[in-house]
Amino acid sequence: MSRELRGTALHSSHRGRKILRGVDLVVRSGEMVALTGPSGSGKSTLLALLAGLEAPDAGTVRLDGEPVTAAATALRRRIGVVFQGYALVALLTAAENVELPLMASGHDTGTAAERAREALAAVGLAERTGHLVEELSGGQQQRVAIARALAGRPEVLLVDEPSAEQDAVHRDAILRALVAAARGGVAVLVATHDADVAQRCDRRLQLVDGEFGGTPEVLA
Repeated sequence: MSRELRGTALHSSHRGRKILRGVDLVVRSGEMVALTGPSGSGKSTLLALLAGLEAPDAGTVRLDGEPVTAAATALRRRIGVVFQGYALVALLTAAENVELPLMASGHDTGTAAERAREALAAVGLAERTGHLVEELSGGQQQRVAIARALAGRPEVLLVDEPSAEQDAVHRDAILRALVAAARGGVAVLVATHDADVAQRCDRRLQLVDGEFGGTPEVLA
């Protein structure tokens, strides 16, 4: 079934400063969309609104026509999110950090372990599954966070700066995993400063001063 995440006329402000000014966007299943723009343009705020983690001052976010709000817990579980703060548990292993939310959502230990192995391998961490988070580099921790989101098999995946701490080889591994998710039917939105990441997406939206500038660029 085709899925659609839609933000309509989204406004957001912080301490009197306008961050988003009437943003409209749609991300559909099977596509990977780049969200670009300079620092401070509102990319991270927009992702938080789309995930239902923050409420807009005005406007709506809907997944398949249903409002995405903080109270819509079941709906929000269909949306995977990877922010720049990875929210990993330092005293757990990489695998355990991926398995824990799967088991919390009702999966048995065997399924959780298998999904964790697959997701960690997809981002180049097959040899690090048993390492504690505190033993991993920043780039490896970022990949654990991405693997955790992928293992949940969300219908929508929102990712903030996935290549920020990666070298070229590991950036490519992450991009292959995200593209594979999109081709498998996930609606993927990637906020990025990286031109190479944006080029791997199907289209690009550019935020400037809280608004989309120009016509959305189709890249593929």
